[in-house]
Amino acid sequence: MSKAIQIQQYGGPEVMQVVDLEVGAPGAGEVRIRHHACGLNFIDVYQRTGLYPNPLPLTLGLEGAGVIEAVGAGVTHLAAGDRAAYAGNPPGAYSEVRVMPAKTVCRLPDGIAFDTAAGMMLKGLTAQYLLKRTLPVEGLQAGDFVLFHAAAGGVGLIACQWARALGLQLIGTAGSAAKCALALEHGAAHAIDYSQEDFVARVKAITAGKGVKAVYDSIGQDTFEASLDCLRPFGLLASFGNASGPVAPFAPGLLGPKGSLYLTRQTLFTHIATREATQAMADELFAVVGSGAVKIRIDQRYALADVAQAHRDLEARKTTGSTVLMP
Repeated sequence: MSKAIQIQQYGGPEVMQVVDLEVGAPGAGEVRIRHHACGLNFIDVYQRTGLYPNPLPLTLGLEGAGVIEAVGAGVTHLAAGDRAAYAGNPPGAYSEVRVMPAKTVCRLPDGIAFDTAAGMMLKGLTAQYLLKRTLPVEGLQAGDFVLFHAAAGGVGLIACQWARALGLQLIGTAGSAAKCALALEHGAAHAIDYSQEDFVARVKAITAGKGVKAVYDSIGQDTFEASLDCLRPFGLLASFGNASGPVAPFAPGLLGPKGSLYLTRQTLFTHIATREATQAMADELFAVVGSGAVKIRIDQRYALADVAQAHRDLEARKTTGSTVLMP
C-alpha cells in the first residue's frame, strides 16, 4: 500500500485528500519506484482545477525521484536498486510508491541528491527545451537579449543560470524587488519588477529600442500582449504556461504589424515523447548541474500530507526557486 494525494473532483487545494492505494507489480515497459522526494509544479494546479482535465479520481504530480524497486519486461535502462528521477505523464508522483511507464525515468547520477532531482527534472528539462530547442528563426547567439517572465521561480532560476552559461543577456521579470535580486544573483543580466515598472518600456530601454529576440512566457493572460510588444522583428514568443489564466483568442493578423512575429505554444511532454529524446535532454541537464554552472535552489519543503498549503503558497506566488514534497 502507498499513501498518495488524490482528487475526486476539480477545485481548490481543499479537494486534495490523503488516500491509501494498492501498488502492484510493474507490467511490460513499466517500473515501480519508491519516492524519496516529489516535485511541485504549476501544472499540478492546472490539473487540480480542471484547466488541464484528466480522468477522475486522479493522483496528482508529474515529477519525482527515488529508488527503483522492480522493473517490468522489456525495461533495460533501469534495474532494481537504481537511483532514478523523472518528469512526465501520467500523473501520480504525489505518492510514496507508484508504478509508471519507464520511458521518461532516467538513472540519477550519484552526485545529485534525491530532493535536488525532484526539484529539477520538470523545471530543468523545461529550461533545456526552451533555451536549446525553442529558438527564434534567426537563432540565438552569445550576447543576444531574451526576456524570461517569472525569473525567480523554479524554471526561471534554472533558465537564468543556463542563459548566462550560453552567453545570453537574459532580462528577467518578477513581482518584487527581492525576487528581482534573486534573479540577478542567479545570472539574469537585468531584472524588472513588473509590480512597479512597465516592463515593455524597460525592455526597450535596455535593448536601445530594438527589443528582444525571444520572450519565454509562463504567465499567460496578464503578459501576452505586452510580451509581443517586447519583440524585435521576426522575434519569437514562446508561451509555456498560464499562471495568470489562459491567453484569450486573438487575431493572427496582430503579429504582422508588430514585426512579422512568431508565436508558439510549447509543452514539455512533446519534447520527451520518446525514451531517446528524454535521455538526451536529461543528459544535458545532468551535465550542466554536475558542472556547477546551474545550481538547483530548493526554497520550500513540505510533508506530502501538507500539499494543500504548498499549493496555496504556489498560487499566491509566495514561493521562489523549486519546491519539493517529502513522502
